[in-house]
Amino acid sequence: MPQISSLMSDPRNIALIHALQADPRQPVTKLATTVGMSAPAVKERLNRLEDAGVIRGYRLDLDPKAMGWPITAYVRVRPVPGQLPKIAELAQKMPQVVECHRVTGEDCFIIKVHLDALENLDLILDRFLRYGQTTTSIVQSTPVPLRAPPLPAVKSKTR
Repeated sequence: MPQISSLMSDPRNIALIHALQADPRQPVTKLATTVGMSAPAVKERLNRLEDAGVIRGYRLDLDPKAMGWPITAYVRVRPVPGQLPKIAELAQKMPQVVECHRVTGEDCFIIKVHLDALENLDLILDRFLRYGQTTTSIVQSTPVPLRAPPLPAVKSKTR
């Protein structure tokens, strides 16, 4: 498996990732034209980036509001002693939970949920309250939506 650091130090790989971020559905032939390489070479680079875990797949970005889930909340959970594994198990089983992170600090988990109505928040919280204390924050707006981590700048070749 190639080293991730060496893959990310290659300007063509970085240009390829930038092009994919702009349009992940574009065909390999268009990517090849964009980065100035042959289609087979681009396909090989994509395979190496995928094998190294730099590119983990192609996501479908669904809008929860458009799907009938207009409310987003973050629930912080502080488990009672001995109940930590139960929180993660419960979160995995609940379809309203779209993210669950184990974190440092007084709360051990931060869980992102989507709700169809505010009155259904109690149903979610009550299930977690069996195993610990919860603190909830309702999302009002999202000034910075989910985005990729920063990429190195593409270095241009000087002649």
